[in-house]
Amino acid sequence: MKYKIVDARGRSCPEPVLMTKNATIDNSNVQVIVDSSVAKENVSRFAINAGYKVDIKEEKDSFILTLTK
Repeated sequence: MKYKIVDARGRSCPEPVLMTKNATIDNSNVQVIVDSSVAKENVSRFAINAGYKVDIKEEKDSFILTLTK
């Protein structure tokens, strides 16, 4: 499966959510990389409300959120 990649590490909210929203405009599957728990929670909430299934994987200092329709 092909994913759009959104690297939002180092960005503070609401920027990661806005970047994710822009990437999902065409209902694409997206992988979002964030480095804070707050961004992880906010992006997850946005994605679930937009109808995506969210899978979260923690790697080193980052969270990888895989959003699929």
